[in-house]
Amino acid sequence: MGYWTDLNDGKKLIVGLIAINCIVFSLWQLRSLQPVMTKYFLSDPTAKKIGLPTLLSIFSHIAPFHVFCNMYVLWSFADAAIHMFGKEQFLFFYMSAGMFAGILSLMNKLARGVHQPSLGASGAIIGALGAVCTAFPDSKLSIIFLPMYPFSAESALTALLCFESLGVLLKWRFFDHAAHLGGLLFGIWYVKLGHELTWGKRQTVMEWWHKLRGHGGVHE
Repeated sequence: MGYWTDLNDGKKLIVGLIAINCIVFSLWQLRSLQPVMTKYFLSDPTAKKIGLPTLLSIFSHIAPFHVFCNMYVLWSFADAAIHMFGKEQFLFFYMSAGMFAGILSLMNKLARGVHQPSLGASGAIIGALGAVCTAFPDSKLSIIFLPMYPFSAESALTALLCFESLGVLLKWRFFDHAAHLGGLLFGIWYVKLGHELTWGKRQTVMEWWHKLRGHGGVHE
Protein backbone atom coordinates (compact mmCIF):
# COMPACT_ATOMS: atom_id res chain seq x y z
CA MET A 1 0.00 0.00 0.00
CA GLY A 2 2.98 2.32 0.39
CA TYR A 3 3.35 2.79 -3.37
CA TRP A 4 -0.34 3.64 -3.75
CA THR A 5 -0.38 6.15 -0.91
CA ASP A 6 2.72 7.85 -2.34
CA LEU A 7 0.96 8.54 -5.64
CA ASN A 8 -0.66 11.92 -6.15
CA ASP A 9 -4.36 12.10 -7.05
CA GLY A 10 -3.57 12.53 -10.74
CA LYS A 11 -1.49 9.37 -10.91
CA LYS A 12 -4.17 7.46 -9.01
CA LEU A 13 -6.69 8.50 -11.64
CA ILE A 14 -4.32 7.36 -14.39
CA VAL A 15 -3.87 4.00 -12.63
CA GLY A 16 -7.65 3.66 -12.58
CA LEU A 17 -7.88 4.34 -16.32
CA ILE A 18 -5.08 1.88 -17.02
CA ALA A 19 -6.84 -0.74 -14.87
CA ILE A 20 -10.07 -0.30 -16.85
CA ASN A 21 -8.19 -0.68 -20.15
CA CYS A 22 -6.41 -3.79 -18.88
CA ILE A 23 -9.68 -5.34 -17.70
CA VAL A 24 -11.32 -4.73 -21.07
CA PHE A 25 -8.22 -6.15 -22.79
CA SER A 26 -8.52 -9.27 -20.62
CA LEU A 27 -12.20 -9.66 -21.53
CA TRP A 28 -11.25 -9.65 -25.22
CA GLN A 29 -9.17 -12.77 -24.57
CA LEU A 30 -12.25 -14.77 -23.50
CA ARG A 31 -13.72 -16.44 -26.56
CA SER A 32 -17.16 -16.73 -24.97
CA LEU A 33 -17.37 -12.94 -24.71
CA GLN A 34 -16.36 -12.18 -28.30
CA PRO A 35 -19.91 -11.42 -29.54
CA VAL A 36 -20.53 -8.98 -26.68
CA MET A 37 -17.13 -7.32 -27.05
CA THR A 38 -17.55 -6.98 -30.80
CA LYS A 39 -20.99 -5.40 -30.38
CA TYR A 40 -20.16 -2.92 -27.64
CA PHE A 41 -16.38 -2.34 -27.65
CA LEU A 42 -15.66 -1.81 -31.36
CA SER A 43 -16.30 1.39 -33.29
CA ASP A 44 -17.74 -0.10 -36.47
CA PRO A 45 -18.80 2.12 -39.41
CA THR A 46 -21.28 -0.57 -40.53
CA ALA A 47 -23.03 -0.89 -37.16
CA LYS A 48 -26.61 0.31 -36.69
CA LYS A 49 -25.74 1.97 -33.37
CA ILE A 50 -22.48 3.85 -32.99
CA GLY A 51 -22.90 6.02 -29.87
CA LEU A 52 -22.16 3.63 -27.00
CA PRO A 53 -19.64 1.48 -28.92
CA THR A 54 -17.71 4.62 -29.93
CA LEU A 55 -17.50 5.63 -26.27
CA LEU A 56 -16.59 2.17 -24.95
CA SER A 57 -14.03 1.60 -27.71
CA ILE A 58 -11.93 4.34 -26.05
CA PHE A 59 -11.13 1.79 -23.31
CA SER A 60 -10.78 -1.19 -25.66
CA HIS A 61 -7.66 -2.94 -26.99
CA ILE A 62 -7.16 -6.41 -28.44
CA ALA A 63 -3.41 -6.58 -29.15
CA PRO A 64 -0.94 -6.61 -26.20
CA PHE A 65 1.47 -4.20 -27.92
CA HIS A 66 -1.35 -1.77 -28.64
CA VAL A 67 -2.53 -1.59 -25.04
CA PHE A 68 1.05 -1.38 -23.73
CA CYS A 69 1.99 1.56 -25.97
CA ASN A 70 -1.19 3.50 -25.26
CA MET A 71 -0.99 2.95 -21.51
CA TYR A 72 2.69 3.95 -21.47
CA VAL A 73 1.89 7.25 -23.22
CA LEU A 74 -1.12 7.78 -20.95
CA TRP A 75 1.09 7.32 -17.88
CA SER A 76 3.73 9.66 -19.31
CA PHE A 77 1.59 12.61 -20.43
CA ALA A 78 -1.79 12.50 -18.69
CA ASP A 79 -0.39 13.73 -15.36
CA ALA A 80 0.38 17.13 -16.89
CA ALA A 81 -3.12 17.36 -18.35
CA ILE A 82 -4.70 16.40 -15.02
CA HIS A 83 -2.61 19.03 -13.27
CA MET A 84 -3.83 21.58 -15.82
CA PHE A 85 -7.52 20.61 -15.82
CA GLY A 86 -8.16 18.90 -12.50
CA LYS A 87 -9.46 15.32 -12.16
CA GLU A 88 -13.12 15.89 -13.02
CA GLN A 89 -12.48 18.13 -16.00
CA PHE A 90 -9.78 15.78 -17.28
CA LEU A 91 -12.22 12.86 -17.34
CA PHE A 92 -14.72 15.03 -19.23
CA PHE A 93 -11.98 16.10 -21.64
CA TYR A 94 -10.59 12.58 -22.06
CA MET A 95 -13.91 11.01 -23.02
CA SER A 96 -14.92 13.97 -25.17
CA ALA A 97 -11.63 13.87 -27.07
CA GLY A 98 -11.98 10.12 -27.54
CA MET A 99 -15.55 10.49 -28.81
CA PHE A 100 -14.63 13.29 -31.21
CA ALA A 101 -11.66 11.29 -32.50
CA GLY A 102 -13.85 8.21 -32.93
CA ILE A 103 -16.56 10.11 -34.80
CA LEU A 104 -14.00 11.73 -37.12
CA SER A 105 -12.54 8.28 -37.78
CA LEU A 106 -16.00 6.90 -38.63
CA MET A 107 -16.71 9.81 -40.97
CA ASN A 108 -13.38 9.32 -42.73
CA LYS A 109 -14.06 5.61 -43.20
CA LEU A 110 -17.57 6.19 -44.50
CA ALA A 111 -16.28 8.80 -46.96
CA ARG A 112 -13.65 6.36 -48.23
CA GLY A 113 -15.94 3.32 -48.22
CA VAL A 114 -13.78 1.54 -45.64
CA HIS A 115 -15.63 -0.87 -43.35
CA GLN A 116 -12.82 -1.76 -40.95
CA PRO A 117 -13.74 -1.26 -37.27
CA SER A 118 -11.40 0.49 -34.87
CA LEU A 119 -10.72 0.66 -31.15
CA GLY A 120 -8.19 2.05 -28.70
CA ALA A 121 -7.44 4.98 -26.44
CA SER A 122 -5.02 6.73 -28.78
CA GLY A 123 -7.50 9.43 -29.89
CA ALA A 124 -8.18 10.46 -26.29
CA ILE A 125 -4.52 10.21 -25.28
CA ILE A 126 -3.20 12.20 -28.22
CA GLY A 127 -5.91 14.73 -27.44
CA ALA A 128 -4.38 15.18 -23.97
CA LEU A 129 -0.96 15.51 -25.58
CA GLY A 130 -2.30 18.14 -27.97
CA ALA A 131 -3.84 20.08 -25.09
CA VAL A 132 -0.63 20.07 -23.05
CA CYS A 133 1.49 21.09 -26.04
CA THR A 134 -0.93 23.92 -26.83
CA ALA A 135 -0.99 25.19 -23.25
CA PHE A 136 2.79 24.89 -22.74
CA PRO A 137 4.38 25.31 -26.20
CA ASP A 138 7.86 26.05 -24.83
CA SER A 139 8.04 22.89 -22.68
CA LYS A 140 10.84 20.51 -23.60
CA LEU A 141 10.04 16.94 -24.67
CA SER A 142 12.17 14.03 -25.85
CA ILE A 143 11.72 10.59 -27.33
CA ILE A 144 12.35 7.76 -24.85
CA PHE A 145 15.07 6.23 -27.02
CA LEU A 146 16.70 9.59 -27.86
CA PRO A 147 16.64 11.60 -24.63
CA MET A 148 19.73 13.56 -25.69
CA TYR A 149 17.73 15.37 -28.41
CA PRO A 150 15.05 17.50 -26.72
CA PHE A 151 12.54 19.53 -28.72
CA SER A 152 9.79 21.99 -27.87
CA ALA A 153 6.18 20.97 -27.34
CA GLU A 154 5.17 23.36 -30.13
CA SER A 155 7.52 21.59 -32.57
CA ALA A 156 6.15 18.20 -31.51
CA LEU A 157 2.58 19.37 -32.03
CA THR A 158 3.36 20.78 -35.47
CA ALA A 159 5.11 17.57 -36.51
CA LEU A 160 2.22 15.41 -35.28
CA LEU A 161 -0.35 17.55 -37.09
CA CYS A 162 1.61 17.28 -40.33
CA PHE A 163 2.17 13.53 -39.96
CA GLU A 164 -1.44 12.69 -39.14
CA SER A 165 -2.76 15.01 -41.87
CA LEU A 166 -0.53 13.28 -44.42
CA GLY A 167 -1.76 9.94 -43.15
CA VAL A 168 -5.36 10.95 -43.81
CA LEU A 169 -4.67 12.52 -47.22
CA LEU A 170 -2.48 9.64 -48.45
CA LYS A 171 -4.80 7.01 -46.92
CA TRP A 172 -2.14 5.31 -44.83
CA ARG A 173 -3.60 2.35 -42.95
CA PHE A 174 -1.05 1.36 -40.33
CA PHE A 175 -2.55 3.81 -37.80
CA ASP A 176 -5.99 5.38 -37.55
CA HIS A 177 -4.68 8.77 -38.63
CA ALA A 178 -8.13 10.36 -38.75
CA ALA A 179 -8.70 9.49 -35.08
CA HIS A 180 -5.26 10.81 -34.13
CA LEU A 181 -5.83 14.02 -36.06
CA GLY A 182 -9.25 14.40 -34.46
CA GLY A 183 -7.77 14.00 -30.99
CA LEU A 184 -5.07 16.59 -31.67
CA LEU A 185 -7.54 19.09 -33.09
CA PHE A 186 -9.89 18.60 -30.17
CA GLY A 187 -7.06 19.15 -27.69
CA ILE A 188 -6.02 22.38 -29.42
CA TRP A 189 -9.62 23.63 -29.67
CA TYR A 190 -10.40 22.78 -26.06
CA VAL A 191 -7.47 24.77 -24.66
CA LYS A 192 -8.04 27.78 -26.93
CA LEU A 193 -11.83 27.92 -26.87
CA GLY A 194 -13.64 24.75 -25.88
CA HIS A 195 -12.97 24.97 -22.16
CA GLU A 196 -15.04 28.13 -21.81
CA LEU A 197 -17.80 26.82 -24.08
CA THR A 198 -18.18 23.48 -22.27
CA TRP A 199 -16.71 23.06 -18.81
CA GLY A 200 -16.83 26.77 -18.12
CA LYS A 201 -20.62 26.69 -18.58
CA ARG A 202 -21.23 23.77 -16.23
CA GLN A 203 -22.38 25.96 -13.34
CA THR A 204 -25.05 27.56 -15.52
CA VAL A 205 -26.22 24.14 -16.66
CA MET A 206 -26.31 22.80 -13.11
CA GLU A 207 -28.30 25.81 -11.90
CA TRP A 208 -30.77 25.34 -14.76
CA TRP A 209 -31.08 21.63 -13.93
CA HIS A 210 -31.71 22.27 -10.22
CA LYS A 211 -34.32 24.92 -11.06
CA LEU A 212 -35.99 22.49 -13.47
CA ARG A 213 -36.10 19.78 -10.83
CA GLY A 214 -37.42 22.22 -8.23
CA HIS A 215 -40.06 23.54 -10.60
CA GLY A 216 -41.11 20.01 -11.50
CA GLY A 217 -41.38 19.10 -7.82
CA VAL A 218 -44.02 21.78 -7.20
CA HIS A 219 -46.43 20.10 -9.60
CA GLU A 220 -45.90 16.50 -8.48
